[in-house]
Amino acid sequence: MLEIRNLTKSFNTFEAVKDVSITVPDGAFLVLLGPSGCGKTTLLRMLAGLELPTSGQIIFDGKIVSDGDENWSVDPANRNSGLVFQSYALWPHMSVRGNVEWPLKVAHMPRSERAARVDEVLKLLDIHSLGNRYPNEISGGQQQRVAIARTIAPKPGVLLFDEPLSNLDAKLRVEMRTELMRLHRATGATTVYVTHDQIEAMTMASHVAVINNGRVQQFGTPFDLIEQPQTSFVATFVGTPPNNIVPVVRNGSGYKVGGRHMPVEPPCDDCLAMYRAEALRLVDDETQHSLAMELVEVSAIAGRVMVTGLARDLRLTAVVEHAHNAPIGSTVHFELPDNPQCWFSTDGERIG
Repeated sequence: MLEIRNLTKSFNTFEAVKDVSITVPDGAFLVLLGPSGCGKTTLLRMLAGLELPTSGQIIFDGKIVSDGDENWSVDPANRNSGLVFQSYALWPHMSVRGNVEWPLKVAHMPRSERAARVDEVLKLLDIHSLGNRYPNEISGGQQQRVAIARTIAPKPGVLLFDEPLSNLDAKLRVEMRTELMRLHRATGATTVYVTHDQIEAMTMASHVAVINNGRVQQFGTPFDLIEQPQTSFVATFVGTPPNNIVPVVRNGSGYKVGGRHMPVEPPCDDCLAMYRAEALRLVDDETQHSLAMELVEVSAIAGRVMVTGLARDLRLTAVVEHAHNAPIGSTVHFELPDNPQCWFSTDGERIG
């Protein structure tokens, strides 16, 4: 089990991680998902033992490995975890085999056992034929496999990944996602994976923590995040395409939705309505539930068409069956359903 209790990390007056609490079972695949600068890598570095928490505790398998309240931490080498860096961090003067064998030498594993374990992980990652080459003689994707092989060779109980696929091209990222999932099943290690790519999170994770401004916005399964977003940030950060968030404001005896009077009954005077992209329609003429917008984007997505409109600072995306014949830059009408999928307060918290 991996447990994080009330974890906070401050740099002078700046709080990078704020009171984070997460618990996942042994063998889970936890993804820390969020935009750049949200605190997810700082959280991972605390899990790895590279940063000491300002307050709170980290617990691996029932044992405290970092305690910010008591100002101590178990050395990274002694907490049964392995970290794969975004930059691979391979030794350039060592062969592939030498890179993978190095942590086993440090652990004083006997030579015969080292050789057998290196062979095992090189075969597991399908790079056995590269054993005698050096990092500058292999591709970026192969270097990533070597970095992963080096990390899993000592059989850590917790595997930590810091955006390991961000340097790869799109096709190779898809292939490596499959390989990492296979590797997770083969090792059985609890895995913590940092990414800003929600597609990676949704396809790989058993558990996802969506982080923004140092706080966990929502923690749950990928299905939970898609079906029941608890904040407006989660609603717009998770999903392809993201959900539409439209301001609803009291105006006289009625309400303006996206700046236009509509017959709606919101739960509060000023709030945010969430509409899923597939719930929106494009109509030829204005209706009582439509918004006139500038057409800014049309693209294919999974056999359907994604259409995006813009009006001042409001951006709407609809997923429809057929492409719209209006040219980019023209005015189109997005029709909202009678009722939104859910409501959020103006500070982003779900209502009801």
